[in-house]
Amino acid sequence: MTNIYKYASVSVALKQLRKEGFTYDFNQNSEEIILHPENYIVNQIYQYEGNSSPDDSAIVYAIVSKFGLKGVFVTGSSANSVDENAHFISKLVIKNRNDTHL
Repeated sequence: MTNIYKYASVSVALKQLRKEGFTYDFNQNSEEIILHPENYIVNQIYQYEGNSSPDDSAIVYAIVSKFGLKGVFVTGSSANSVDENAHFISKLVIKNRNDTHL
C-alpha cells in the first residue's frame, strides 16, 4: 500500500474505490478467493468504527487479482461480528507499501 487514505464513511470509500476501478463485489463472489487465495492481494484497507455502537464497525478491503480483476470486500469488524466469509481475508497477502506489483 503506497498511500493511506481516510474517508468519512464506508460509502465514501466504496465510491472512491469504484472510481479507481475496484468495481467487482467479492462479497457476492468470494468462491474463487476461497479456493485460490494465492491469486489475490489486499491492495488497500479501510477500517471504520461506528459512532453510536461498536456493532456498526466495518472494514473495507480493496483486492486485486493477478489477472487484473479489482474489487472490494466489506466485513464487520466488531468482536461480536460473525461473518463466515471474512476468514478468507486472513489467507491473502497484504501489499507492502514499497511493493508496486502482485
